[in-house]
Amino acid sequence: MDNKATVPEFQGMLESRGVSRRSFMKLCGTLAVMVGLGEAAAPRVARALEESVIGASQGDLYPVIWIEGASCTGCTEAFAQIDAPDPASIVLEMISLNYSETLSAAAGWSMEEAKEQTIAAGNYILIYEGAVLNGWDGNALRIAGKTGNEHLIEAAEKANAVVALGSCAVNGGWMAAHPNPSNAQGVQQFLKAQGIETPVINIPGCPPNPEWLCAILVEVLLLNKLPELNAENKPAQIFGQTIHDNCQRRGHFENGEFVYQFGSPEEAKGYCLYPLGCRGPQTKANCGVVRYNHRRSWCIEAGAPCIGCCEANPENPGQNWVEVNAPFLKRHRDLRIGDFMVQPGTIALGLTGIVAAALVVHGFGMKAAGRVPQGAEFEKVRAWDAKHPDKSIGVYSKEDLDAASKKKGGNQ
Repeated sequence: MDNKATVPEFQGMLESRGVSRRSFMKLCGTLAVMVGLGEAAAPRVARALEESVIGASQGDLYPVIWIEGASCTGCTEAFAQIDAPDPASIVLEMISLNYSETLSAAAGWSMEEAKEQTIAAGNYILIYEGAVLNGWDGNALRIAGKTGNEHLIEAAEKANAVVALGSCAVNGGWMAAHPNPSNAQGVQQFLKAQGIETPVINIPGCPPNPEWLCAILVEVLLLNKLPELNAENKPAQIFGQTIHDNCQRRGHFENGEFVYQFGSPEEAKGYCLYPLGCRGPQTKANCGVVRYNHRRSWCIEAGAPCIGCCEANPENPGQNWVEVNAPFLKRHRDLRIGDFMVQPGTIALGLTGIVAAALVVHGFGMKAAGRVPQGAEFEKVRAWDAKHPDKSIGVYSKEDLDAASKKKGGNQ
């Protein structure tokens, strides 16, 4: 691009938004860590920002289209409402956000026209939030006279990359939970079925950490490359380790120190929340490293077990985080038998009851059949006591001892 900002111009843009150089470099360090470069690469990221089209003083800003599918707009809200100086302001106000149903001031026909013009020009990033609904020939979701699926196809075909933001966009999320009447699914699976080969970057979470999106935008727009992705097209640096790996309570887990009840002394001591349903050992995300609100806190630090909202298999809507993990404060997930939901512990108790009842019925049956008419035969006098009456352990009547002695003599 010819129209690049000089460092003084860029710094002026930051200062006009109340962002100090120190805060800006801190942000660059955070972004560098999240894209796998390490904090030492912060100056590199800063230089890329200063010299890129995002830092342009006029025009030529990188176009971004942000489409809402079937969503609660929670991902947008989380991204837009973190306190200043925030990554959202620094990035979003320096790109050309040509279309966003939630953030744009315009609405209606003019907004749809802006989106169509951006698509026609090409060279843009598509951020898609929410599930893709296939129910009723796609009419489960209609926007501006078209189905939501038509909007996604049109925008994804010419995009440089598609960012599926939030668990709903990755595989349907809670929208795809049983019985899934709208046939919700994720962006990657839908585009694959449509034969659209635009790269998809999956960022799960409900909502995802806003800084994850900032890191992806920096890597795609500034470093001109896709982030390293794992087998599920999730950024490997963000979703490569489990919550448990980086949890501040892991030491208590290793020591066998657990919280079994909220409000207990163990909870006050910050013990491990695993017995209360924490899904940290099975959920991959770096929440404990990046945390929220400028690294002030996160779910487990605030005292809540991880509910595994980053679990989302992009190829299977049924493996959404709600079905995999609910109920959230129980150690085990529910098992589904048809439309019937049951806890594993309930099944175990039921089977134990059935076995006990079967044994009782068996005993009565044996008695009724006469197979155990007298029951088991027991000795009135222990054999050792009968042989050594002077050293007898038990206490017996004279009649019992005489009978035992006669029986012993007869056996000989």
